[in-house]
Amino acid sequence: MTPTELYNILPTMTKSKFLKEEETQKMGCTCLTKNRNYTAPMGLSVKEDLRNGAKGIDEWVSLDKGNAYVIKNYKWMTVGYNSKYSSTATQLYIEFDTYSCK
Repeated sequence: MTPTELYNILPTMTKSKFLKEEETQKMGCTCLTKNRNYTAPMGLSVKEDLRNGAKGIDEWVSLDKGNAYVIKNYKWMTVGYNSKYSSTATQLYIEFDTYSCK
């Protein structure tokens, strides 16, 4: 999945507002937690990985008492290899900041 695809799809799966860093200043947002890390539970597909990641983002934003987030970084980590099928298992790792915006 390309960065553009991730940045277009993931925000449609969250209830929290997806922001770019520069938007936080324009909207008068307050950063609640910097550098939050979340490793999403493994899904059976990339889209399911994203859905699990979105759920985790929403849970952390809610726990921080915020309503928005900024993605700082992400990556799919290889967590297993099935030699019989020559396939790898991956897990989505997301770094983000949580915000409270007006």
